[in-house]
Amino acid sequence: MHKPGSATPDRFAAQERFAEGAQFIGGRLTKGTSGRTHAVVDPASGEEVFTYEPAGVEDVDAAVAAARAAFPGWAALTPGERSDALHRFAAVLAECAEDFARAESLQCGKPLKLTREFDVPGTIDNTAFFAGAARHLQGQSAGEYSGDHTSYVRREPIGVVGSIAPWNYPLQMAAWKILPAIAAGNTIVLKPAEITPLTSLLFAQAATRAGIPDGVINIVTGTGKEAGERLVGHPDVAMTSFTGSTAVGRRVAEIATATVKRLHLELGGKAPFVVFDDADLEAAVNGAVAGALINTGQDCTAATRAYVQRPLYDAFVEKTAALMETVRLGDPFAVGTDLGPLISHIQRDRVAGFVDRARAYARVVTGGEVPEGELAKGAYYRPTLVADAAQDSEIVQSEIFGPVLVVLPFDTDDDGIRLANDTPYGLAASAWSRDVYRANRATREIKAGCVWVNDHIPIISEMPHGGYKASGFGKDMSSYSFEEYTQIKHVMFDNTAVAAKDWHRTIFGDR
Repeated sequence: MHKPGSATPDRFAAQERFAEGAQFIGGRLTKGTSGRTHAVVDPASGEEVFTYEPAGVEDVDAAVAAARAAFPGWAALTPGERSDALHRFAAVLAECAEDFARAESLQCGKPLKLTREFDVPGTIDNTAFFAGAARHLQGQSAGEYSGDHTSYVRREPIGVVGSIAPWNYPLQMAAWKILPAIAAGNTIVLKPAEITPLTSLLFAQAATRAGIPDGVINIVTGTGKEAGERLVGHPDVAMTSFTGSTAVGRRVAEIATATVKRLHLELGGKAPFVVFDDADLEAAVNGAVAGALINTGQDCTAATRAYVQRPLYDAFVEKTAALMETVRLGDPFAVGTDLGPLISHIQRDRVAGFVDRARAYARVVTGGEVPEGELAKGAYYRPTLVADAAQDSEIVQSEIFGPVLVVLPFDTDDDGIRLANDTPYGLAASAWSRDVYRANRATREIKAGCVWVNDHIPIISEMPHGGYKASGFGKDMSSYSFEEYTQIKHVMFDNTAVAAKDWHRTIFGDR
């Protein structure tokens, strides 16, 4: 493992890059005013890599003021002008892609090959998408819907958006929050998770380099209790967008409701992975391991509950366990590493607790342990397969957020779909079958915001992401996200110059 503060070509020297502070307000880095310090810890080694002063209430107020001051000028730009700025932004991101990849790996413990090939390219692509989509903020064409009047609909920005992003995909979640908001003409204050602020700060700096005006994008790095709750409850914030757990989402909704804010919530998930008996078994096994272990299982769309029709069940369990055992844990910056650590020792112990309790009622087929040796210093946990748990058990019903896949058998197609829907969540799911009619039924009847067929986990900028049920509401990515970040205004013209007199006569009679 590397030493804290090292700046080899494969690392990111956070303390040097953000020496001026971890708040980005009105176009510049500043130190927080909370009066405390907070450390960013490398989860692969347990060592501190960055220490900063978190945001206090005063910093949130300053960021909101900067966003409010920038809003009239940014909103007044034409869609084409905002589009040009976002195209420049995408180009700047591409120029410094390696910095983003290294910073994301350092703060999250993600394998560098994952951040280089997935997180960073996905963010650049998302920026390029919204650069184009900014030109298509369409209202509705004019029409005579009411006698002597012409009506049309305007789609307008909302104002200052206050967003809170999670720690599992800090860069991509910053992009998902910031890009549709500013493409639509809003300004934004983003609070990243206090344990993973590095790439959000880089993102805001890159926007400034691209010529996006000061105050359009602001970052406040602090705790949810202090900075987050102030941001959500701030009277000058017109909308709140939150990604995180369902429990915290309820608290965000409670605070936002007090000021009647627009609210967008992307919350927890417990994605089912339904394998019918005509599925390609090898493809399903590979899909299950990739879908369950992506980002060390810290993904709200990760495959967590595999329901396998009984004729394939035993073979699926055997082959999935064997493939999991080939996954290589190691230093995120090492070439051969497949799986990095969990975000923290606290999260590792939480995941281990789920598995340890499950031993009383289920079978741990493989994994279920902390590795020994050098890896024990980090927050590592072996890929784990649990079989034969009851549908109503904790490990099946609760979000674990770790490299754990639970496998259960089912008999009929009706059973498989019923079990897939039998949790409070509805963010994502997948169905595996060679039969187009069977697969189509599953996509229709499984209650989730995304249902993949014969695959699990891929996302693209052009298509929406968001959940049903306790997984929240509203969409990230795609042109559908503009529904979250714009408001609709009806405009009506009197075409006759006598209509107002006619209305007056109708209501009040002749005078």
